[in-house]
Amino acid sequence: MSDVSTALGVRLYPDLVELGGLASALALTATRCQVDVGRIKAPEQGRSRFTCAELTSERGTICVGLGSQARYFMIDMAGSDGSRADGDTTDLDQVVRIADAWRAGVGLAELRARFPFLDHVTEPVGEDRALA
Repeated sequence: MSDVSTALGVRLYPDLVELGGLASALALTATRCQVDVGRIKAPEQGRSRFTCAELTSERGTICVGLGSQARYFMIDMAGSDGSRADGDTTDLDQVVRIADAWRAGVGLAELRARFPFLDHVTEPVGEDRALA
């Protein structure tokens, strides 16, 4: 069994195993969906090089990880302005679509309306409001 097969689990993520990990799958999905997710980075060593990815842009970072007991993608968004949002989805297309919308400047309230899987959304520091 290859390193990527062991790290990802063939049963839950056979498509990601075939593509060499989460970062590669995100890049391919973004191309297929014709969206811009910014720079995609993965850790250089260890199991996480297959199971984690960071989408970075001027607006901030979106970290994506994999569920270990069931197939889902965990999203943690951290804006350079202090905004934060997180949630889980089973659809990789939704991960790249939310990254594209966020990079394009869509506000947190609208992101939550478009992507109801966002569980926690916190406005930038100084806004004195949180959507939870």
